[in-house]
Amino acid sequence: MFTFAQIYNPSFKLLGFLDVKSVPCARESVLYGSLGSLVVGLGHFLATSRVRRSCDFAVGGFICTMLGYWFYCRYNLAQHRIRQRMLKEGMRNKILFEGSSLDPERKQTGNERSDS
Repeated sequence: MFTFAQIYNPSFKLLGFLDVKSVPCARESVLYGSLGSLVVGLGHFLATSRVRRSCDFAVGGFICTMLGYWFYCRYNLAQHRIRQRMLKEGMRNKILFEGSSLDPERKQTGNERSDS
């Protein structure tokens, strides 16, 4: 039977194995890809009135738009995680060195300078 989490928290699996809800940037990539597909396919159809060729362009537009946004989103996510890690390390160092002789913000007196 179904569990409580499966009933009230359903996830969407693309192609049966890619869980769109848990993979970062997957949902937005698919949505922007479908919008790009619609724009490219409809635009090509209005320009040429060739249905089969317009469908081919729509599939190509989907792939290009989806992959383009996927790489853009993953790059921004990686940058965000790097900044987050640096901030976390800086906060840990601030807490660790605060008030000690290794604190860079602490003003050194003449006695401490002669010891080093």
